[in-house]
Amino acid sequence: MGYSVLSFDIGGTAIRAATSVDGAEPGEVSRTATPAHDREAFLACLADMAARLPQRPDAISISLAGVVDPQTGRMIVANIPAIHGTDLAADLKARTGMPVIITNDADCFAVAEAVFGAGRQHDIVFGIILGTGVGGGLVSGRRLINAKGGFAGEWGHGPIAPARANGLSLPPFACGCGLSGCLDTVASARGLERLHAHFSGQTRDSRQILDGWRKGEAAAAQTVGAYLDLIAGPLAVCVNLTGATIVPAGGGLSAAHDLLDAIDRAVRPLTLRNFDRPLVVPAMSGPEPGLAGASAIAWQQHQSS
Repeated sequence: MGYSVLSFDIGGTAIRAATSVDGAEPGEVSRTATPAHDREAFLACLADMAARLPQRPDAISISLAGVVDPQTGRMIVANIPAIHGTDLAADLKARTGMPVIITNDADCFAVAEAVFGAGRQHDIVFGIILGTGVGGGLVSGRRLINAKGGFAGEWGHGPIAPARANGLSLPPFACGCGLSGCLDTVASARGLERLHAHFSGQTRDSRQILDGWRKGEAAAAQTVGAYLDLIAGPLAVCVNLTGATIVPAGGGLSAAHDLLDAIDRAVRPLTLRNFDRPLVVPAMSGPEPGLAGASAIAWQQHQSS
């Protein structure tokens, strides 16, 4: 048997796990609840899942909505208090005896798209997440540019959201990261809802807003027009800065392919390179990009060792 990786995609409520061999896509997925508030139970859960496998894996690779501080190795992860501030890789290696790789879930998504998805024929891939928040990952030559952790690709944070959109004024909304005016506050699904409430006074979820936009409702059209205005410039700058030639999109809003088409049409006239084909496209790496990306990253590190 070849080089085997046990991958985990860990969220605040559930852990998904699968194994892969020699860089192939992961196999059957198992699921269990996340012990989000108990460090010992969290480590035991992962170690037990590894121990139950018929064959001992060569490595463990983890995708989660957090960041490894490249200076200290400690986790910055808000939705799993049990491991926030800990050196999860060292703790889990001590428990299992296996090498452990930890990668941000948006970075795993970007690698999955570069290796298995829409970016397979591209050298520089900027994978974006448009969901509960706005995130991203940057890949060159099928590998993350920040392989040791850190914040590369996090285009959702920083005070760059325009103060006007679609001819209308906007305040700098406060962001959960501690700043104000972040793109995350207006370009995520919650951001779309925030925009709609600000412009129309209506409380509607993102799906209802998009349904209204498709039906030609004036208030929804105004909101989506502002959304496109807000996201197009910053995303075009990201494309210019990175040299990305494809921008696969994941997250809940990416399921609205007509919205992605509209984003693509808004972004392409603003980039320095003249793209005569779609630039912002739906993800194609399958239903488990976190697991796929985590397994690909572990295989890449093994090949380089």
